[in-house]
Amino acid sequence: MSAPVELPPLSRGERVLLAGASVLGVGVGGVGLALSFDTVTAAAARWGFATPQMLPLAIDLAIPTFTAVTLLLIRMGMALAWVRFVPWALTLVTCWLNIAAGTSLSARVAHGTMPLLWVVLSEVAAHVYAVRVGIATGKRMEKIRKSRWLLAPITTFALWRRMTLWEITSYSDALARERDRQLVRADLRAEHGRRWRSKTDSRTRVLLKLGELAPTTTPELPTPEEPAEPVQTPSESPTEAPQPAPRKRPAKPPAKRPARRNLDDVLADARTATTGWPVGELTADRIRQAVNCGAQHARTARDVLRAERGTTTEPVGDVEAVAA
Repeated sequence: MSAPVELPPLSRGERVLLAGASVLGVGVGGVGLALSFDTVTAAAARWGFATPQMLPLAIDLAIPTFTAVTLLLIRMGMALAWVRFVPWALTLVTCWLNIAAGTSLSARVAHGTMPLLWVVLSEVAAHVYAVRVGIATGKRMEKIRKSRWLLAPITTFALWRRMTLWEITSYSDALARERDRQLVRADLRAEHGRRWRSKTDSRTRVLLKLGELAPTTTPELPTPEEPAEPVQTPSESPTEAPQPAPRKRPAKPPAKRPARRNLDDVLADARTATTGWPVGELTADRIRQAVNCGAQHARTARDVLRAERGTTTEPVGDVEAVAA
């Protein structure tokens, strides 16, 4: 069963046309109902009815009543097939009564035509309403075109039969299933030969009959285009990897300058470092290198150490003076 279809709303011109047609239709039907009422009332009086007005009133009011009941049953999804024939039967009765009331052929035709106006109006309204409800709910079966019945009556009858048996309400869906069924049938015949029915399992045959098998050959889809390779500049090479950036070495902290020592510390270090030195090697330059002190402290330490060993200071112009 096809999905419900959302009906397009009527345009302004269509609504105006519908309103005008409804007013004129009710007027024409009312005139026909009034004339039928008078004709049947007069005939009922001749036929011996005590209240002759009740006969046409009951029949003419029953026709729109049963039409409305039919529409309500369709709307609630509880349609009864035999209820639809009640207005038709009552229409035939009132037409026959109007024809019987006529005295000539022309009068009978005229009297029989008048009640048809109200009945036709009721049937048109019922048809429009039923079709719109059927389309909206997806329960109305679409009709097959008459041209198809004329051009291919046998295959069209088979298509209509499947639509009726399997409740395929959409004509386009039925055509799509028939197309797939024919394609699968061609594939099975190409695979198994002329005796493909006997070589195919029962489940496949049932699905083929229902038209619910998809063809095995599907059209090839276009492959997606590959992305274009990025354009490389002459400075870049596809084989050479980019060189990593050189790592920065942490800067060395500046060397701490030794704390300045006083003369007593320099003398103590000089006495320890020069123990065993001969007096000739007690020069200011060697003492400065041994204890790592300044030139002034080195000369002072030389003089002190030589004085302790009982020697005099060398005259100016010696190696110490030159070094200083």
